[in-house]
Amino acid sequence: MQTEFDFQLPRGYVDAAGVVHRDGRMRLATARDEIQSAEDPRVRANTVYLPVVLLSRVVVRLGALPAITPQVIEGLFAADLAFLEDLYLRLNGLESIVLNAVCPQCNAQFQVKVAPLAGD
Repeated sequence: MQTEFDFQLPRGYVDAAGVVHRDGRMRLATARDEIQSAEDPRVRANTVYLPVVLLSRVVVRLGALPAITPQVIEGLFAADLAFLEDLYLRLNGLESIVLNAVCPQCNAQFQVKVAPLAGD
């Protein structure tokens, strides 16, 4: 079973020396990742901080950075943060649901692939 996945950020994280880091790796989240992130004092003070803490736990590599901290995630461009949030949801969310359907006009049968709703 594959538990880690490579990615490339759309823009890249720019470190203090001006080096751009785009290539990274994210692992699947564990229940502990989600629980401990929700219990983090920064998240308790402001729930919108949850993705920052959670991503700092599951992004295991980003370029040549020695560690991925919440401060690194905070420093991402908005497009890169959105990319990582989407990747996290795709990797850790439910599989798509396939429904059988029938055309009401011609009675043809077909299948429809439906993505799960957020929060389900």
